[in-house]
Amino acid sequence: MIVLDSCALVEIARQTEDGLALKELMFRNEKAISCDLVRAELASVFRKLTRTQGLSTECAADYFRQSLQIIDDFYPIEDLQSEAFRESIRLNHSAYDMFYFVLARRTGGTLYTTDRKLMRLCLNNGVNCVTLINWDEEGLGLS
Repeated sequence: MIVLDSCALVEIARQTEDGLALKELMFRNEKAISCDLVRAELASVFRKLTRTQGLSTECAADYFRQSLQIIDDFYPIEDLQSEAFRESIRLNHSAYDMFYFVLARRTGGTLYTTDRKLMRLCLNNGVNCVTLINWDEEGLGLS
């Protein structure tokens, strides 16, 4: 099972180098899930791209639709909010990201993200995560 955050979905929809790499790692018929929060995050990202990168409204709407179509099941944030809140405090990390982190941990899924801080957090806390980064080359380590 794959858990997709908004960063991964944006890259996949826009067919960037990272997005294509993530898509290659997905198995046919493998279930892709996310939390309801992803809808708002995607809308925000694609709106921002119309302002900052001159993306047309039609293109942004198409990317938004494509992103949502990748997800097979959306999990309600109400079911995740208490744990995501506690983990955001414990790990000193964005509460938004913790919804995906908690969903991956609860379902035993693999989180797909392009957010380096979230990747590192997953790897340091036993949450399955796909990473496209060579940590040694970047001198980032896992700690």
